[in-house]
Amino acid sequence: MAIRLQSTRLQTNIGQANGRLEQWAINPWRRFSLLIIFLLTGFFGGTAITSIAGVLGQMDPVASLVIVGLCELSVRLRRNWVKKGVLPLAIQLIDCFRLGILYGLFMEAFKLI
Repeated sequence: MAIRLQSTRLQTNIGQANGRLEQWAINPWRRFSLLIIFLLTGFFGGTAITSIAGVLGQMDPVASLVIVGLCELSVRLRRNWVKKGVLPLAIQLIDCFRLGILYGLFMEAFKLI
């Protein structure tokens, strides 16, 4: 016998968050600003991770390899999400975040040249 969880206000709000964000981002300027925020957050994350790994002096290439592997995993999962009908805004946000992380990795690599 399966136990059905109680439907709470928090659970319904979290379940509707993606739809609300999609509705809010109908305005092109809001969508663009949200995508830029995710791009810059990814860039900050990529530079922060490589800077921390570089300061520690250990496993800098391994940290970059793990990040690139996670980015490749998100690309492969993206194909499945498109087939299942995930909203395009969520996919665009993940793509911008991934692009920012990779751009941050490249910028840190070019600093070393």
